Amino acid sequence: MKKRNNMLALAVAGILLTGADVASALSISRLTPPSQLFTTGGATATPMISRFIQGQRFDLQATVRPDTGKTITSVQFFVDGVSVGTANAAPASGVKTSLVAATAITGTVPNAVAATVRAYSNAVAGVHTLTATATQSDASTVTATGNFEVVGITQAGRKAKSVIILLGDGMGASHRTAGRIVAKGYSQGKANGKLAMDSLTNTAMIMTASLDTIVTDSAPGMANYVTGNKVNSSQEGVWPDDTTPVFDGPRMEYMSEFLARTQGKKLGIVTTADVFDATPAANAIHTSNRGNGTGIVDQYLDDASTTNLTVLLGGGRKWFLPNSTTITTDTSATFNGSARTSATDYAAPLDLQAGWGVAAGNASDTTRDLISDFQTAGWTYAADNTALNAAGTPAKLLGLFSLSNMNIAKDKIDGRRGTLPTSSATTTIVQDYGFPDQPMLYDMAGKAIKVLDANSPNGFVLMIEGASIDKQAHDMDSTRFMMDVVEFDKAVQKAKDYVDGTGDFAGTPHPDTLIYVTADHECAGATIIGASTQTNANLITQVATNGAATDSATATLGQPTLRNTVVGTYAAAGFPKYTIAADGFPTVWDPDNKLLIGYGSNADRYEDYRTRPYPSNDSQQPGDNTAPLSTYPRNNVADGGSTGTRPYNQADGFFITGQVPGTQAVHSGSDVPLTAYGRGAGEIGGVIDNTDVFFAVMKSVVGGTTK
Repeated sequence: MKKRNNMLALAVAGILLTGADVASALSISRLTPPSQLFTTGGATATPMISRFIQGQRFDLQATVRPDTGKTITSVQFFVDGVSVGTANAAPASGVKTSLVAATAITGTVPNAVAATVRAYSNAVAGVHTLTATATQSDASTVTATGNFEVVGITQAGRKAKSVIILLGDGMGASHRTAGRIVAKGYSQGKANGKLAMDSLTNTAMIMTASLDTIVTDSAPGMANYVTGNKVNSSQEGVWPDDTTPVFDGPRMEYMSEFLARTQGKKLGIVTTADVFDATPAANAIHTSNRGNGTGIVDQYLDDASTTNLTVLLGGGRKWFLPNSTTITTDTSATFNGSARTSATDYAAPLDLQAGWGVAAGNASDTTRDLISDFQTAGWTYAADNTALNAAGTPAKLLGLFSLSNMNIAKDKIDGRRGTLPTSSATTTIVQDYGFPDQPMLYDMAGKAIKVLDANSPNGFVLMIEGASIDKQAHDMDSTRFMMDVVEFDKAVQKAKDYVDGTGDFAGTPHPDTLIYVTADHECAGATIIGASTQTNANLITQVATNGAATDSATATLGQPTLRNTVVGTYAAAGFPKYTIAADGFPTVWDPDNKLLIGYGSNADRYEDYRTRPYPSNDSQQPGDNTAPLSTYPRNNVADGGSTGTRPYNQADGFFITGQVPGTQAVHSGSDVPLTAYGRGAGEIGGVIDNTDVFFAVMKSVVGGTTK
């Protein structure tokens, strides 16, 4: 028998491996969970990448590349020298190990395999050695070594019963500050009041990188908080692997799953996005492709027994409607309102079913009526805000308030006020989208808390997302992202009221609840640059006369006249003042001397400092190419929709060259603020990694806390 060390050790030793060498040499090229020990071929064990609380479940996996012309017959896994499973066959019913083709690389490495042991757990605190030994058809073997850590939890103090996670997608420090300026105002250098998120007692700064990049997207940005582990871009609750199916990846257990399994806690998910979107899904769904909406939403119901999912509120009705479902607009145009396709559906392999107790799935049920299936399973369904208010506190609640992403806070408020986007318009924006009776995020948050409180004797985990802070920052639509911060903060207040026994929850405090408010990442490099020096009337005049003009004076040759006459910095900025209406939002979107936002990770755009009458089109809407949505602006540079009737008039503003290609601003790698309140808030503080939050929260929930 020939024994070989992991080929990666040769690379660390300075021996260059060519593609042909790797393809033809027996080696273990991936060992999961990821570890620095494996990646460096044993040269270093830090930083510790993969960490778990005691008893948290996760998969073990190895990718093995055989010698040319040979096959792999078995892979045995050892933890601290003790065998924990052997993978030597294709998935079989009731068996939680498997040996399958590593289809992502078999085109260049024939007979490569992925060997998996599902749902392993370890209760012994400390760093553990993980070893995989693969045996080839000629009896040759190869061994690779990695490690992982089990974080011990001591029993001390009183346990947190429930956890409310409020995530402002893309909400960096400047987004929060802008929301405070708009909602509260400043006088003589001091804020006239604080946001609800400002009034929470403990603060930390969060490092947001994902497993594969310093600038994360929303999928790992959320998942890292609720698994304690780093995952790759676009992936949710799985580590990267070398197979092509997107729902079979090696898993780690979510906070919701662990607490449902061990304590019987319920799960609620609330978002202003489509419910298939990255942030909501990264609390309950395991997939290597955040875009596979059919399979994602099916698993919300199919695997509800593993998460105790009890509340699901947001947009995304298009995934729940049978394909095809005809939608007719107010203009009598028709389109297919369903997005269900077999290409985005799922089927769980047998080893996954055996190890994790999940449903088999059906990869071709495009005609499934998922709303009906939820109702058959005992869920109450609300299609609009009126139905949401009338729903009471049912045992389970599903609310789907738009075909895809819900409308933005500003546009929903305009709909409630009956404010038209332009003097020539005849319909509000929410009417154009076909859903004029949408709830605000705080409406959904308050209802979700009440339903979970009434039905969760063992407590609950609730994730509430303000999704369009990010989506509108991507569009560099300053007014709209700021109004979504205001909407989000009013949801924070609902959660704080629940803890304190005030507001809607007057007289019944819930001090054993932990709240934390944070973001998955910062978006657009947004920054507060100052304020307009103009009244709104003067700004309109300036835009009309100086929109695309450039100054010709020697000192300012070629610089935008509009910018030079409007932007006030330092003392010239003063303190922007917004008059707030009874609904908590500004009476007008463009007050005199309004707040001005700049962007650091911006794409090309035109700027005129005024609120855009129409938002950029939402390409995820099934009716995006059907009137009236087809007339909405396509992006920040080109004139508007396919008919050109609702463009951004480029002549109204001056051109700003972007830092990045494309038409949207991008996420940045900046740290983001986190504020916490309630039982266990004191466990969170300092400058910490996003995965550290998981362990601080779980200490409070599982072990108890005195902080």
